[in-house]
Amino acid sequence: MLPQEEGSTREQLLQLLKTRGNSSIGELSKELAITEMAVRRHVQTLERDGLVRSALVRQAMGRPSYWYSLTERADDLFPKNYPQLALDLLEELEEQHGGAQVIDRLFEGRREKLASRYRERLAHASLEDRVAELTAIQHAGGYMSDWERETDDSFLLHEYNCPIAQVAGRYRQACHCEQRLFEELLDAKVERTECIADGGQRCTYAIRRAERSANGATEQGKS
Repeated sequence: MLPQEEGSTREQLLQLLKTRGNSSIGELSKELAITEMAVRRHVQTLERDGLVRSALVRQAMGRPSYWYSLTERADDLFPKNYPQLALDLLEELEEQHGGAQVIDRLFEGRREKLASRYRERLAHASLEDRVAELTAIQHAGGYMSDWERETDDSFLLHEYNCPIAQVAGRYRQACHCEQRLFEELLDAKVERTECIADGGQRCTYAIRRAERSANGATEQGKS
C-alpha cells in the first residue's frame, strides 16, 4: 500500500493528466510544485501499473521530449454512472415500448448472446471443469467469483460482487436470466440460494448434475 503522501501525489498526477491531457514532466512538476525527479518517479510507477503511457514528441527546436497521457485502464479510476444510465434507458423502454414484455425480451436476448459466446468453451468437459470455466468467465467479468465442491458431489459457485446490482434490484429478469444461462452452459440443475439483489452478502448458486429421463433428455430445475 502506498504511503499517504505518495498516494496523494499520484492521485493528483492522474487528475492533472485527466484534465490537461498530454503533459511533460516539466509541466507536471510546475503544477504540483515538486521536483521533476519526484514527478518522474511517480510517473514511472504509474506507467508500470498500466495507468500512464508515454510518447516521444519532436519539437521545432531542441531535443525531442516525452509527453505523458492516461491509458484506457486509468479511465476506470474516475467516477462512472453506468448503472443509472442503464436504469434510465430500461425504464424509458418499459414506459414507451411495451411494458415488462420488452424488458423480458431484452434480457432473454442478452442470455442467448452470452450462451452463444461461451457455449463452445464449456462443451465436451466434465461438470467440474465446466463449473471451473464458468467461474473464470464470471470472475473476468467483474463478479469476483469462486467455486467449491460439496461432499455430495455437487458444487457451489459464489459471486461476491455484482456489476449490475442496481439494475438487478429493479429488474429481476437479470437474475432469472443468469440462472437460466448457468443451467444451459453447465447442463446441470442450478439453484440460487443467496442473492446480492435481495440483500445477501453474495450470490450463491448450488449446482447438481442434471437427472436424465428415460429417453436421455436433461431434466433441469425450474428457474
